[in-house]
Amino acid sequence: MGVYLSTPKTEKLSEDGENDKLKFGLSSMQGWRASMEDAHSALLDLDKDTSFFGVFDGHGGKVVAKFCAKYLHREVLKSEVYLAGDLGAAVHGAFFRMDEMMRGQRGWRELQALGDKINQFTGMIEGLIWSPRGSDSNDRHDDWAFEEGPHSDFSGPTCGSTACVAMVRNSQLVVANAGDSRCVISRNGQAYNLSRDHKPELEAERERILKAGGYIQMGRVNGTINLSRAIGDMEFKQNKFLSPDKQMLTANPDVNTVELCDDDDFLVLACDGIWDCMSSQQLVDFIHEHLKTESSLSAVCEKVLDRCLAPSTLGGEGCDNMTMILVQFKKPIDHGKNASAGEKLAVEDKDASAGEQSATADKSASSSEQSALKDKNSSAGGQSPGDIEQSANEEKNS
Repeated sequence: MGVYLSTPKTEKLSEDGENDKLKFGLSSMQGWRASMEDAHSALLDLDKDTSFFGVFDGHGGKVVAKFCAKYLHREVLKSEVYLAGDLGAAVHGAFFRMDEMMRGQRGWRELQALGDKINQFTGMIEGLIWSPRGSDSNDRHDDWAFEEGPHSDFSGPTCGSTACVAMVRNSQLVVANAGDSRCVISRNGQAYNLSRDHKPELEAERERILKAGGYIQMGRVNGTINLSRAIGDMEFKQNKFLSPDKQMLTANPDVNTVELCDDDDFLVLACDGIWDCMSSQQLVDFIHEHLKTESSLSAVCEKVLDRCLAPSTLGGEGCDNMTMILVQFKKPIDHGKNASAGEKLAVEDKDASAGEQSATADKSASSSEQSALKDKNSSAGGQSPGDIEQSANEEKNS
């Protein structure tokens, strides 16, 4: 639930940018929550060929979200597999790298530097919304050497953050997600989920949690956290006999690689404060409608935040922090050397059961177009907005 204010903070941090391939707009709002724990990254030029966007929804504090916004893209950029052209492997490794970097004296020091500052006169928290600017040094090299100090045995933060990241290079789109922030693409006006909401009740998640010695109570891991994957939250990652991807809570992201086509309209990354209030298709429809009248993409994002903000805290939905990034593709799509005819518009998670949320769809994708998973958007079948339809030609429980 969180602690709520008597009146919501509706001031917004908004930004727009574009290059020769993409336009983006973003907006963040604290809303009814007592503090702002979201962070984001929006880097049109991670390198000369690649753009990077990410939303990070903190819980228990904002420092892990801020840490990810500051460092995750840098770890992608310096990865050897990234330099070799494998974006998916690079971003996968960067998620685990965040947990590694936040340990020890250096991790403790960095988290302290990103922590809340209290104004000595008013007692109020300063710097409610934070994000790195595009100029914030992608080019600095830091090998993150071990530091001696009183916190050398620091095991990492007890707070955590979701992470949902999208990288665009020519016609290749790579999405990595851990947690319940979500990435959705609009293709000819149809919403397709490119990530899966990681909740403890999913069969594959439940199995891992129980094997790691945890339990699920009221939809929460050990009765505490309502996510099954996140960066940080180190108290849930202390089983020394298990690898990081087998812990009851893991930073292990689902990585989905997609070939873009000329039918793709835009991409949305947003924290669950948005998805609690609108289904994927509802949001895509809302964006299409307001693109006709708004002068900028950030203005469209602001309209979404206002639409989702609850009039009171009685219902709970619409009371969370909200962050949204809208990325519009400039036509035509550049089908460069990174495009692959075999890539599918699908969530690649074969461990989830047919009765749960996630499945891979393959509808005989051609080299020019890819198939997609249809978001049922709370249809009569009883699925939630985050549910992803399983393709009829997918073998169940593969």
